[in-house]
Amino acid sequence: MLLEGKKLLITGVLTDDSMAFAVARAAQEHGAEVLLTNVGRGVRLTEKVARKLPTTPDVMQMDVNSPDDVATVAGAVMDRWGRLDGLLHSIGYAPQDALGGNFLNTPWESVAMAFQTSAYSLKALTVGMLEPLKVAGADGGAGVVSLTFDARFAWPIYDWMGVAKSGLESITRYLARDLGQHNIRINTVSAGPIRTMAGKSIPGFDDIAGHWLARSPLDWSLTDATAVGDMCVFLLSPMASMTTGEMVHVDGGYHALGTEFKER
Repeated sequence: MLLEGKKLLITGVLTDDSMAFAVARAAQEHGAEVLLTNVGRGVRLTEKVARKLPTTPDVMQMDVNSPDDVATVAGAVMDRWGRLDGLLHSIGYAPQDALGGNFLNTPWESVAMAFQTSAYSLKALTVGMLEPLKVAGADGGAGVVSLTFDARFAWPIYDWMGVAKSGLESITRYLARDLGQHNIRINTVSAGPIRTMAGKSIPGFDDIAGHWLARSPLDWSLTDATAVGDMCVFLLSPMASMTTGEMVHVDGGYHALGTEFKER
């Protein structure tokens, strides 16, 4: 088992179709002990869906934009485990006026919220958990993995969330630069579209999803995030001991294709 005895903090488990749930399930199947977090009313939902995991983990309240919440969870991790071998950042939010083709009209306040929650939070959370991550780093290595949607391109309807994901990917590289000295690896997984609660809330999601099914070289599933969970487990494991600052695609190969030209 790739994560035997490892201690992981996993954010973003809201429903059993979420990518974070797939990560938590795969991590437990590979021997890890996990602690889940969510915010506000989401905590109750996470507690409910956590019962569907192989082993029911504890759930803590954590608003990633609240330094006090992050510090509380970091203290709990140290008290419980004295270390943190891995961290999954599965957090993203943009106000509706930052999505759906409204790019030119989105106000700064909405852009700032999208960027802070979806990108800057990777830095805030990683640095907030630095003490227990350093302990694991000194004892074989620690890993941080986030989830993105390939921000090298301007996607239809994704707008300022795409900009935020671009920031997330860049922050991944800078964190990898600065935390490598502590043997902490930072990577991100670019997943194809999955019909999660978050995905379905994006206007025009079905248009992108339908195009994905038609073009991806491998048979992509819109409902099964198992492959995403497996890749995250690999990146959190010692098998990825020399991989950091990387964006790994789990998208059925869609990213490898060139432009689709229309016949005239």
